[in-house]
Amino acid sequence: MDNNAPTFAKQDNLKFFRTLNSRVNNYFKEKNIQKTGNWKLYLKTFILFSVFLAPYFIIITLPNIHFGLFFILSILIGIGMAGIGMNVMHDGNHGSYSNKNWINKFMGGSIYILAGNVYNWQVQHNVLHHTYTNIPGYDEDLDAGRVIRFTKDAKWERFHKFQHYYSVFLYGLLTFNWCLTTDFKQMKGYLKRKLSYGEPKSAKTLWTTLVITKIIYFSVWIVIPMIVGVIWWKVLVGFFVMHYTAGLILSIVFQLAHIIDDTTNPNPNEEGEMDNTWAIHQLFTTVNFAPKNRIVNWYTGGLNHQVEHHLFPNISHIHYGKIADIVKQTAKECDLPYHEYKTMTSAVIAHFKHLKDLGQKPLLTA
Repeated sequence: MDNNAPTFAKQDNLKFFRTLNSRVNNYFKEKNIQKTGNWKLYLKTFILFSVFLAPYFIIITLPNIHFGLFFILSILIGIGMAGIGMNVMHDGNHGSYSNKNWINKFMGGSIYILAGNVYNWQVQHNVLHHTYTNIPGYDEDLDAGRVIRFTKDAKWERFHKFQHYYSVFLYGLLTFNWCLTTDFKQMKGYLKRKLSYGEPKSAKTLWTTLVITKIIYFSVWIVIPMIVGVIWWKVLVGFFVMHYTAGLILSIVFQLAHIIDDTTNPNPNEEGEMDNTWAIHQLFTTVNFAPKNRIVNWYTGGLNHQVEHHLFPNISHIHYGKIADIVKQTAKECDLPYHEYKTMTSAVIAHFKHLKDLGQKPLLTA
């Protein structure tokens, strides 16, 4: 990590996380269950991969299908793609899918068929986002370039007045950018900064893996469909629709948890120190949404329980609904915030209202 990275307070008088960790550990001990995934996650994995791959095989088996059906199948692939990313890949790369390391690596590696890269994702998400959540300049999830102003620290531009309108259209480009440019830019930057997660690998190995997996990826999704007879323009349209669907879903889910008025974007003091401990910092920078919605819970891989996920990233998302009451009660006892929107609709409205405020109020600065 960078030498000038912020440091968190060492202790809090409330002993919040010590108490919370003890209670959560007791929950799993009393229930005699593991913190990793179980048959529910394995069944979900099968369903999501079926949604992701079945339409692909239909397309390459019936290359001359009607364009309307082809378009629908491309959307389904995108839905499956986002689902795998939020449920399977996410838990795998956090080491929470299984208690077996090789299974976690295998499931985490599913990101390669989703257009991403394991090394880049683990550095950006596990290291930067989970450690420096919502801290401008360190959490790259806050960086949208000049086009969208996600924080008060970001420079205001005149076109930001309309960002609550145009941002949703740009959200769909997330994974499309991953596969074309973002992975290459990130790897170059992370290697230069000597960032890593887990056992470090040589730059040669990482670059070779990136190039080979990209070649395989584009071969599967573009070259093979053309070889079997799908006309080139349909292949490109389907590829874009697939990515746009997945990108839109993933972006909205990501933004609802952090880019919202209830959360803060704290900066370190002149000595590079944060006001709170890491655990308490997560409570101020994270939001839950639709916690009782079974469909949202199932499909988003528990990312709607973002508070629980940030406090316990090594616990599989299938348990978040159960430990949420423990987290909420402990936060209440310690007089700490626990941000939550009862429905996804209310969270979406709050997110775009926040974007509107950041875009239309140039004086709204840090």
